[in-house]
Amino acid sequence: MDDAQPAEGIDGGDDGSVAPLERIVDPIVSIVDGTITYANDAALEAFEIPDVDEPAATTLESWERLAAEIDETTIGTARRVDLGGDQGGVRIHRDVDGVTVTFESTAGAHPGDSDRVVKERAIDEAPVGITISDPDLEDNPLVYVNDAYRDITGYEFEEIAGRNCRFLQGEDSDEDAIAEMRTAIEQRRPVTVELKNYRKDGTEFWNEVTIAPVRNDQGQLTNYVGFQNDVTARKEAELELERRTEELEYVLERVEGLVQDVTAAVAGSTSRSELEAAVCERIAAESAYDAVWIGERDHASGAIDVRAGAGDGVPSERVPGNAGHPATETIQNEEPTVDTAEGTIRAAFPLFHNAIEYGVLVVRTDRDDGVDDRETAILSALARAVASGINARETSRLIETDAVVAVELELADRSIPPIAISADADCRLEYRRSSARDDGTVSLFTASGVTAAGLQEAVDGLEGVDCRIVVERETECLVELSGGDDPVRRLSDRGVRVRTLDCEDGRARVELEIPQSGAVRSIVDGLEERYEGTTVRSIQRRDRGGDTRQEFVARLEDDLTDRQLAVLRRAYYGGYFDWPRPVNGEELAQSMDVTRPTFHEHLRTAEAKLCRAVFGDE
Repeated sequence: MDDAQPAEGIDGGDDGSVAPLERIVDPIVSIVDGTITYANDAALEAFEIPDVDEPAATTLESWERLAAEIDETTIGTARRVDLGGDQGGVRIHRDVDGVTVTFESTAGAHPGDSDRVVKERAIDEAPVGITISDPDLEDNPLVYVNDAYRDITGYEFEEIAGRNCRFLQGEDSDEDAIAEMRTAIEQRRPVTVELKNYRKDGTEFWNEVTIAPVRNDQGQLTNYVGFQNDVTARKEAELELERRTEELEYVLERVEGLVQDVTAAVAGSTSRSELEAAVCERIAAESAYDAVWIGERDHASGAIDVRAGAGDGVPSERVPGNAGHPATETIQNEEPTVDTAEGTIRAAFPLFHNAIEYGVLVVRTDRDDGVDDRETAILSALARAVASGINARETSRLIETDAVVAVELELADRSIPPIAISADADCRLEYRRSSARDDGTVSLFTASGVTAAGLQEAVDGLEGVDCRIVVERETECLVELSGGDDPVRRLSDRGVRVRTLDCEDGRARVELEIPQSGAVRSIVDGLEERYEGTTVRSIQRRDRGGDTRQEFVARLEDDLTDRQLAVLRRAYYGGYFDWPRPVNGEELAQSMDVTRPTFHEHLRTAEAKLCRAVFGDE
């Protein structure tokens, strides 16, 4: 370096005394422009300088590295540099007038030198950014930074030295955090903050900064040490969690109201059409959606007809089955479908209840954030609620209406257990009634032309089907069938009444009653699609008919003899059917002046006629 000057008095004195520098066991050299101009004895020996009389002719091997380190040393400071390999380290002392370089050696080391070297190396090579500032200089500038700090910020030492650490701050740096650091420095106390800083290339990073005062043995402030840790990944994760938490709270608040209103619309509607219209209006009222509509598939063509809708973008015509619309895909797959085309998002959700198809719910939006998994789950739940409500309306309509469509079909699909049993056991099964249990539906059939053992053998060949013999007579059996594909349950869930299901020779004759306002075509198409070999014999509209209560009672009284009617009345009003019984059969027989066997014979005959009248058996 041009300003590196040889130390005064480095030669021996005129009196032949040894110069002070010669007494130092560490190598000391004076360097000018990369050439050794002075070397003490320790240096001559350490660097094997061949001509001690002409040191100017010797060039230090490590000069290029050393010169760069000297350039990075702030005037008025000292720093240690590890030259690597066998060369050890040096201490560079730089002031305005020149530079002194002391080479460290292990020989003759002073106590504590080893610890000092280890500490300095630990600071230089620490994985976190470390800075030292000098509060005695104007604006408390940085006088030291380690390698990690340079790696974090992208700045070189000469771009950092002499500047206050605030040069990393920018427009998005937190003013409160900056003020907190400023106050701590003014009060000479430690502080830790997190704030957004900017690298040399302008990229942002989150910096966890700790600043602490350093005092000498007298307690006087000499420096501030700073620790910088790049916590961008962790901070971004925290901010993302906060954002998603706020978003979730907003969604839950919005969804809570939406779910309550849709549930109220489902519960309060008196018809399917009213329910569908109310649901579409409520969902479309959300700012998140531009349009909402409910469609139903035409099984013959596969097209989807719009039944109800609200908002801008509801199809004015039916959606063709081959249009590639998410609604058609959803009905076919029975799974939600989200489609984005030309910036418009269409999401479709199946309306199914107990595997019964009622159509599809479609929402349309132009939002940039799309429809995520959470929103899909919410809308799917609403769709299930709507399908359940439609099912309830369809079922209640069958009970309330007298106008029905009578449909007669022939089925031949062996997936229906009584059809398979009639073929395998060569018998006839006549459907009586079904009842619900916790584990499913149980149907009663009268089986003729087969023994109980033969019937059980046929059932054993069917997977998942159970049979229980209720009553075994000479010519027929009353059996309970459960499990397998049950069209009776499937149809009753759609509000359809199965009047007959008589199976023989592997075929079944089925008579259905469907509400006149119901989706007759959809129900029939669904049966044809599900069961192979389905043939529609007839479809006709008619009144269900049936007796009024008075007509039913009158017809029953005509069917009963006077004695049978009297016994039935005496038993009912006498409490015979209560439990525990306040009176027994013998007491009632005595009150009527008949024998006990006669009383029970009349009572059983009257009960049988009453059951036939209720259950419709001839």
